[in-house]
Amino acid sequence: MRGWSRRVQVVLPVLAAGVLLAFLLAPLVALVLSTGVGEALAGLRHPLAVAALGLSLLTTSCSLALVLLLGTPLAWLLARRTGRLPRAVDTLVQLPIVIPPAVSGLALLLAFGRRGLLGPWLERVGIGLPFTTAAVVLAEVFVSAPFYVQAAAAAFRRLDPALLLVARSLGAGPARTFFRVALPLSLPGLATGAALSWSRALGEFGATLMFAGNLTGRTQTLPLAIYTALETDVRAAKAMALVLVVVAFGLLLLVGRRAHGFLGGEGARRAT
Repeated sequence: MRGWSRRVQVVLPVLAAGVLLAFLLAPLVALVLSTGVGEALAGLRHPLAVAALGLSLLTTSCSLALVLLLGTPLAWLLARRTGRLPRAVDTLVQLPIVIPPAVSGLALLLAFGRRGLLGPWLERVGIGLPFTTAAVVLAEVFVSAPFYVQAAAAAFRRLDPALLLVARSLGAGPARTFFRVALPLSLPGLATGAALSWSRALGEFGATLMFAGNLTGRTQTLPLAIYTALETDVRAAKAMALVLVVVAFGLLLLVGRRAHGFLGGEGARRAT
């Protein structure tokens, strides 16, 4: 009886894990098996796919650059400060992760639309954001920045404070300490956060649709093009979906290998 109970305790977790794993893999396997190489290549030559791919690469590159430029200082401050204010800021930064994308799009429209909170001021200086490529970039920054900031702040918190103190005691100023010590040692976490942020921007749909629309060659990114292609050319939709899956998988592999390399000593060598 006791041996049977032990077998159950071993089998049930494995069975539960297998069910969840099969559920997660089944849609991806179905997508791959239903799309041949020739069909995928033909789908990617569709005008809708070509325009959407180019626009997605442009907008996600711009959004990632903004996230890195503005998010790294914010992550550093959140990691180095304690108290109610940093905790409140940290909560606000995480908020876009949990609110629905449609709500994010509506909020962006109410903030930057022609009749929104900042719309009249923007219009006076000749800036119109809604339903433009710039609106796509802003939507991607809004939904993807929290992933980078959280990962970067966690990486900065894992730094040994003694290393920073040694650098300061040797005459390094705050900026030199950050760029020569903190940044190199935190690169694995920063790279992971950047990858998560970029992949989230690449897959953004709801906020972009609400704030930027679905205009071919102007605001229609890959997810929006997949949605549109489902009505006219399923082959193109499957090909674009397969591209997103392959890019996401490759990105995860690259980040994993790079993080392993830094943990193996590369980051420490760069810091010195």
